[in-house]
Amino acid sequence: MADVPISTILPAYQATAAPGARSPVEEEVVALFDQFRERLLRYLLGFGLAAPDAEEVIQDVFLSLFLHLQQGKSRDNLRGWLFRVGHNLALKRRQRDRAGSLTELAADQQTAGLVDPAPGPEDQVLASHVQKRLLAAYRALPERDRRCLWLRAEGLNYREIAGVLEISLGAVALSLARSLARMERCAKR
Repeated sequence: MADVPISTILPAYQATAAPGARSPVEEEVVALFDQFRERLLRYLLGFGLAAPDAEEVIQDVFLSLFLHLQQGKSRDNLRGWLFRVGHNLALKRRQRDRAGSLTELAADQQTAGLVDPAPGPEDQVLASHVQKRLLAAYRALPERDRRCLWLRAEGLNYREIAGVLEISLGAVALSLARSLARMERCAKR
């Protein structure tokens, strides 16, 4: 996927700014965009969004961030803020798209395509069986458990995950422990 230039996200600002000049807020948003775009994209693809839809959500997230920072609002935990806004926008987009033709199978195929295969033929077959079992176990998890697992894989800590999903720290810990135990059992079969 080609990187989306931040300038496409901030056209209104670009029109009013001097050519080549960036405000400190825009510099900060550009830096955060470069740092979190790929991670946020992977998380959004896990919602079952098509790649172009996920890219649009990312644009909306960073436009919201720009406006948020431009208004002088809190800069505390911007990583968690980005994932929370992305989470909410993805839920809205997914609800809208469910009326369309996107299926969970297509989303799972996109997610499975992110994993590199093992090098040898025997290893590829073995890895394929393990991957199928893990993917089946992942699909069988309740949605909240899948979201916790995905956010943890993206590097968010328990407190950030709790903030993104609006659940307690205890619920995050329980969800992750339960999910990881289930995934480990499936991998060992």
